[in-house]
Amino acid sequence: MEDHTNYFDVNKATWNKKVTVHAESEMYDMQAFKAGKTSLMPYELKALGDVDGKSLLHLQCHFGQDTLSWSRMGAQCTGVDLSDEGIKLAKQLNDKLKLDAEFVCCNVLDTSQYVAETFDIVYTSYGVIGWLPDLKPWAKMIAERLKVGGTFYMVEFHPILWMFDYVDGKPKMKYHYSQNEVIYEEYEGTYADQSSKMVSKEYGWNHGLSEVVNALIEAGLQIEYLNEYDESPYDVFPDLIKLDNGMYKMKGQLFPMIFEIKATKT
Repeated sequence: MEDHTNYFDVNKATWNKKVTVHAESEMYDMQAFKAGKTSLMPYELKALGDVDGKSLLHLQCHFGQDTLSWSRMGAQCTGVDLSDEGIKLAKQLNDKLKLDAEFVCCNVLDTSQYVAETFDIVYTSYGVIGWLPDLKPWAKMIAERLKVGGTFYMVEFHPILWMFDYVDGKPKMKYHYSQNEVIYEEYEGTYADQSSKMVSKEYGWNHGLSEVVNALIEAGLQIEYLNEYDESPYDVFPDLIKLDNGMYKMKGQLFPMIFEIKATKT
C-alpha cells in the first residue's frame, strides 16, 4: 500500500499557511461571523434542520466557523482538522464566543484513534474528499463514529469541476473524472484570497460520485438521497456569475457544481 505521509505533510503545511490568510479574507468575513452571522449555507441548514441537543462531528473543519455555527444552534460539536493552526484558531474562537465545542487536530482518516464517542450527526462540506487518496477508510471511520440511526450528511463540489486545471485562470480539462494518480499543484494565492502571495502546494485525488456512494454503502450506511445542483455557494472558480439568491453559476454552464448526500447508519 502506498505511503501518503509526505503528501499529507505538504498539505498540512499549506493549510497552516492558509489559516491566517483565510481568517483575514472577505470570504470568511470574520467580523460578521463573530457578530453572530452563520457560516452555514442553505443546503446544510435544510438537510439537518433542528440540531438542538444533538451531538455533531464535523470532519475537516478548517478553523471551525461551520462547527461553531452548529454549536450556536444548540448542537454538541466536535471539529476535526489536519491543520494545527486551524485547530488553534478554532479553539480561540470557541472561547471568545463562549461556546462549548471541542476541536481535535488529526488526519481525518485517523479520527477514530482520537475521538472515542459516537454522534447523532457526522457532517462534512465543500472541498473535503479531494484531500483523501482512498474513500473506503474515510467511509469506514464515518460509520464507526455514527450512532445507530445517526445521520451522515455531506455537501461537496461536483467531481466534474476537478477534471479542470484552473491555475492559469481559465478552466482547462486535464484530469480524469475518477483519477487514481495523485495530482500535484503549486500556485500563488488561495481560493479565499487570490491576490495573496502565499504559495499553495497541494496533493489531491479525484473521486467520482460512484466511488463516494459505494464507499458509504460498503461501510454500512443507507443512502437517503443524492442530489446535484447547478450552483456554487462560493465564488471560487473563474468567471462565476452571482445570482439573486447569493449563489454562483458559470456562464453557459453544462454540468452541476455541487452534490449532496444524506445517509443513515442502520
